[in-house]
Amino acid sequence: MQRKKRDCKSGKQTYILGNERRRTKIQNQKLTLYVSIDMRILLLVLASIFFSSCMEKEMKSYSPAISSDSSRYLALGDSYTIGQSVASNLNFPHQLQSKLLASGKGNWEVDIIAQTGWTTSNLKSAIEQQNPDSSYDLVSLLIGVNNFYQQMDSQVYIREFRELLEDAIAFGKGDYKRVMVLSIPDYGYSPFGQQRDPAKISEQTDQYNRIALGICKEKGVQFIDITGISRSSDKSMFASDGLHPSALQYGMWVDEIVKQRPF
Repeated sequence: MQRKKRDCKSGKQTYILGNERRRTKIQNQKLTLYVSIDMRILLLVLASIFFSSCMEKEMKSYSPAISSDSSRYLALGDSYTIGQSVASNLNFPHQLQSKLLASGKGNWEVDIIAQTGWTTSNLKSAIEQQNPDSSYDLVSLLIGVNNFYQQMDSQVYIREFRELLEDAIAFGKGDYKRVMVLSIPDYGYSPFGQQRDPAKISEQTDQYNRIALGICKEKGVQFIDITGISRSSDKSMFASDGLHPSALQYGMWVDEIVKQRPF
């Protein structure tokens, strides 16, 4: 009987095809892994760009375009704005003017409507009399301490502060981004306040600041908290009258303003 030759071709072909399939599978797995890694990197890059953009918008949200040649600043308030018992060039509006000029932020003309002892009612009357125009690049508002010092109804403050804030926006070319409100400092920490009822003064200060902050949020206006700075027992923080801030304290206010509000 003649022996049949064994045909190994089919077995060899099957072995080769099996190797090719495994090699293709491994290559596909590597490709999938590379794509997955690349997608993760892409997502991280996009997320970084997104958050950077958001932060940039937030920093610039209160910084409308301002002319580099000459800008106008209107400060509305009371004794804390005119700088009672300090030189006129050392109140916070003029220190802000000097700091912006020194840092190359343009020339600023400063107008002030403020007087010692003024309440919101007094400030409203003065604005009606002086009738400022609506071409200011920046407007600040700091008012309220005399409302509670004179024991006026807080409802008056709520109503009139809202009206004053609307006026401030109008003076700032109708742009709320051009307006900043400073919180009421706490005179309970001053030598004068320490002889009264400092705990009650602090409580009233917080109450009125909460009102102002709430209204600012309604209008989208920036609220800059300087109250913490005023809560100091350091006598150098107060003027010679023992009540109002010193030039040193006003300078610290300005540092906080520039820190919170890029110009």
